[in-house]
Amino acid sequence: MKRVFITAAVISIFILTACRTENISVEGTLFIIGGGDRTDAMMNELVDIAGIRNRGYMFVLPMASSVPDSALIWAREDFTDTGIKIIPGFNFRQGETPLGSQLDSLRNASLIYISGGDQSRFMSVVLNTPLIDAIQEAYKNGSVIAGTSAGAAVMSRKMITGNQKKHPDTDEGFITIEEGNVELNEGLGLLPDVIIDQHFIKRQRLNRLVAAAIENPDQVCAGIDESTAIIVKGNVARVTGEGQVVVIRNSEGSKTIQDGLLGTDKLELCVYLPGQSFKIRM
Repeated sequence: MKRVFITAAVISIFILTACRTENISVEGTLFIIGGGDRTDAMMNELVDIAGIRNRGYMFVLPMASSVPDSALIWAREDFTDTGIKIIPGFNFRQGETPLGSQLDSLRNASLIYISGGDQSRFMSVVLNTPLIDAIQEAYKNGSVIAGTSAGAAVMSRKMITGNQKKHPDTDEGFITIEEGNVELNEGLGLLPDVIIDQHFIKRQRLNRLVAAAIENPDQVCAGIDESTAIIVKGNVARVTGEGQVVVIRNSEGSKTIQDGLLGTDKLELCVYLPGQSFKIRM
């Protein structure tokens, strides 16, 4: 009887600890850019939100790019145009052990900026390493985490890779809305309830995000167009830039499957313009 009591107590403590972990308050801000050109206005807004004109510092993480040195140069050009002069970057490599000083620098940075490229390439470097812990800790403690294109996709817990499970060799894009075709892998988890898709309207990715929404009713699916961003603080996302953001919800979990094709009559689709806001969790 005593053994049962101790086991129950341990389970209770574990559950309470897990709940506290899930509800840790986040002080940081996400600045998620859908790719394409980063306008001067957008980059100045990012710098102002991060507050790095007069204090603090930033780091660029270029590991999503196949040419990380060039990605650093391009990012530096964007930020130099805003008046920021010191723009360091960390090009971590898969399998290497980061220095403690580098991790401390990331944890304490006012702004961490993730370049474009391939989101899976980025996650192959940071997943299950102290790097992802440092990024998450920085965000929880008040840093701005920003990213463009692939750097936007990695913000999610369920991350769109861009690959098609059923048609891996196609060059035609997502021309159907079908079951089990959208590949999702683990991202940074900064947005546990949101799947981010990028270059959204420019590259006609509605089919992909509709399929993701139908199959993931626990997620808000947000498609961000080029030269456009969402600024996420707490439970609110505000649109900035020059384009639109498409938000799809399947909150009722409605899903039918016929010959591999997905269907639902409960999908909610909204299109937001610059200056408008939406709640992530209703």
